[in-house]
Amino acid sequence: MAQFSVNPTRFDPYKNFKFRVKWDGRYVAGISKISELKRTTEVVEHREGGDPSMSRKSPGLTRYDPIILKRGLTHDSEFERWANKVWNFRSGLGTEVSLKDFRKDVIIEFYNEAGQLALAYKIYRCWVSEYQAFPDLDANGTAVVIEQIKLENEGWERDHDVSEPEEVLLNEP
Repeated sequence: MAQFSVNPTRFDPYKNFKFRVKWDGRYVAGISKISELKRTTEVVEHREGGDPSMSRKSPGLTRYDPIILKRGLTHDSEFERWANKVWNFRSGLGTEVSLKDFRKDVIIEFYNEAGQLALAYKIYRCWVSEYQAFPDLDANGTAVVIEQIKLENEGWERDHDVSEPEEVLLNEP
């Protein structure tokens, strides 16, 4: 069976360096790293008294791991604005949390090497549980200052409306 139905001659899987993130209908600038999408279903073991000396296994609760988004620090305050909806230090008693809109659905899009949208995942009911404005600072370092948020979520699924793009040949000079 071919790994790619539209492009049966393609052999290589998609690379992990072409992606974009969208929430509130807009792409978020500068995201350079996203942690894995991972879910785990607990195993419930049980046995009846008359069963042989072994247990049966069935699925239990499913948990979705948090997703961490990282980007180089700029003047775009999108991460901070969302984090402030969950907790805003100077907002005043009773208004520290924006209960109406602190959750957002997020879309992660993957692109092939030619920049064509290849896959997308929808992540549901996300909220910021951790916000890092900047990491340790080092006067002797040369690293980029990284800002990050940790998103709790209630599940994700692949967007099957996004289909494999037909890859085109480029004109040779």
